[in-house]
Amino acid sequence: MSKVVLITGGSSGIGKSIGEYLTEKGFRVYGTSRSPERYTSSKFPILKLDVKEVETISDCIQSLLDREDRIDVLINNAGVGITGPIEEIPLQEMKSHFDTNFFGPLEVIKAVLPQMRKQQSGLIINVTSIAGYMGLPYRGIYSASKGALELVTEAYRMELKSFNIKMTNVAPGDFATNIAAGRFHAPVKENSPYKTAYGNTLKLMDTHVDSGKDPKIMAEAIFKIINTPEPKIHYKVGEFIQKLSIVLKRVLPDKVYERMLLNHYKL
Repeated sequence: MSKVVLITGGSSGIGKSIGEYLTEKGFRVYGTSRSPERYTSSKFPILKLDVKEVETISDCIQSLLDREDRIDVLINNAGVGITGPIEEIPLQEMKSHFDTNFFGPLEVIKAVLPQMRKQQSGLIINVTSIAGYMGLPYRGIYSASKGALELVTEAYRMELKSFNIKMTNVAPGDFATNIAAGRFHAPVKENSPYKTAYGNTLKLMDTHVDSGKDPKIMAEAIFKIINTPEPKIHYKVGEFIQKLSIVLKRVLPDKVYERMLLNHYKL
């Protein structure tokens, strides 16, 4: 029997690519969006869900169970970006960001766990980011939210072990998606002490996304993980240099690694 897969944020970008690829491979795929009516031509059904609204999460899961009576794989992909000098990002924007990138995914996990326990099986894949392995200048809040999801997955795996429910992280690097258009940008203020440094870093970040890899690479990685009996705790998908940056952080002295980042961002 084909596995039933739920992908949050499945209407565009990486989520859409994963959904289309898994559909081609014979999975019964459902994506989510805050406005599913905008995606009537999607190759797989799009259900209404806003990770910041708990009621929509429970309604979405119930709707899926009414159709399929099971959930085999949850891909926690919905997320947003945020940039800016930490000093200048409004606190409410920081909280809103964590609601989407951290607390939202936790609420979706809580909603699917009763069904997965009933099945005595299930796989939860949390899409994080290579940025979650390091504090990046002018992306500090984004790094923090993705890093928090990486760590909580490590704990959650152990709590779920006795129920035969698997959980893993997949940290992508830069892919050619529309994430830059949807993220919160703290404005580059004329009178800001960060004006030049932040402005230049923002241009560099946008260039990285524009020249990013095809998100199908991420879809292929997800497909392999689903077909792995015992998934690893962490996976990284991206350019060699991006994955290498994680290794270097482990082995280099802190200040040497910091200097490397400062040079990369020309700060």
